[in-house]
Amino acid sequence: ARAAYGDDMGAFLCWLGVRLMEMRRVLRQDGSIYLHTDDTAFAYLKALLDALFGYKNFRAQIVWQRYGSHNDSNKYGRVYDVLLYYAKDGKAIWNGAWTEHDPDYIRQSYRHEDERGRYTTAPLHTGGLSGGGYTYDFRGFQRTWRYSQARMHELEMDDRLHFSKTGKGPPRRKVYLSETKGRPVSNLWTDIKALTGSHKERTGYPTQKPLALYRRIILASSQPGDIVLDPFCGCATTPVAAEQLERQWVGMDIWQGAQDIVLARLQDEWLFTPDAAEKKMFPHVVHIETAPLARSDENEVAASALRLKIQRPSQPWQKISHKSMTNILAAAQASEGGVICAGCGRVLEREFMQLDHITPKAGNGENHILNRILLCGPCNRRKGDSLTMPGLLKANRKKTVGWMKNEDRAKLAQAAARERAQWTRDNMHSDVCQALIAGQRYHF
Repeated sequence: ARAAYGDDMGAFLCWLGVRLMEMRRVLRQDGSIYLHTDDTAFAYLKALLDALFGYKNFRAQIVWQRYGSHNDSNKYGRVYDVLLYYAKDGKAIWNGAWTEHDPDYIRQSYRHEDERGRYTTAPLHTGGLSGGGYTYDFRGFQRTWRYSQARMHELEMDDRLHFSKTGKGPPRRKVYLSETKGRPVSNLWTDIKALTGSHKERTGYPTQKPLALYRRIILASSQPGDIVLDPFCGCATTPVAAEQLERQWVGMDIWQGAQDIVLARLQDEWLFTPDAAEKKMFPHVVHIETAPLARSDENEVAASALRLKIQRPSQPWQKISHKSMTNILAAAQASEGGVICAGCGRVLEREFMQLDHITPKAGNGENHILNRILLCGPCNRRKGDSLTMPGLLKANRKKTVGWMKNEDRAKLAQAAARERAQWTRDNMHSDVCQALIAGQRYHF
């Protein structure tokens, strides 16, 4: 970025990068972030967000066409901005987004009309519906229908069925225009235009965005009562949109005049009154803080991928080989006739036991003996790289699995393995420990 655009771009990315780290830190697990940019910094911000949030959490690159045309005499006219949309960890709330149907589409698709309004039709019968269907004769048509016979009669009584005037085709279901959400929104937004100087929303703030833009984002990615944060709230478009949609909100801005604009605009929209006794709609209290807030965490790094990879010095007990760990744990989990599986309580020959992690690798479980246990093959496969040991016991107890043999004995094997692993850590250089590592048998 510095090579292409100079120090200004490099400084901008550093300035925004640390702020994006904090935004990610405070974001809820099912939250999401939308970053508005232009085509100058877009590529660098995309790479920055990929690093901070993870490229797998990238959800959409939304092209917002702000203008219908732009008079750039010596190049293509610039008419769009970009919104980069990321999830926190892949589980972001998503309610969908819709816009009004195109008039031509309405004329072509919603061709029928009755006292309820315009409607189109949808088939009631199916040819290979997943999960089957209902086969019977309805009004002279033998078909496999989507609905039961009772439900079909209910639809008919409610005047929800459309019969062809010729009577040659089977009935179809009426789908009213008034009952549809509209057309699903794609990642190209052409229906929301930038504010002009004469627009009634206009406050004079240089980077003001239309309310419709923020309303679409908030509706798609949050639920009523959720908190919406805008750390660059400027002229209060986010607080106004969030309040209108019954969300809680936090607006931040470094500009001293932002406070007055936010309060004035909320009052203009009848969303806030400084005096609750005054007879206006929605008398709310707006809390204002000017001092830096204390962090509620322990200053953890916002993005785990950016933590310094400092290699810790390994202790001798952390370097024990897989074979030696198996020798030690087999002695700890030993029983008459073999070794006890710590997952199901079966006693099997040692050759059938497998070394596994207690805390899965997916949960950052380490490879040393304090995080190892011996399991039989079926338990090892069932536990995989996701289940914990309590989760494995629970899975083995289920009737659908039916693999639990003796849970008390399995827990006993777990406790014995943990005790022996800790003993190994504390007595690594003793003769007994070295003998166990070598596979010699000792009785404790």
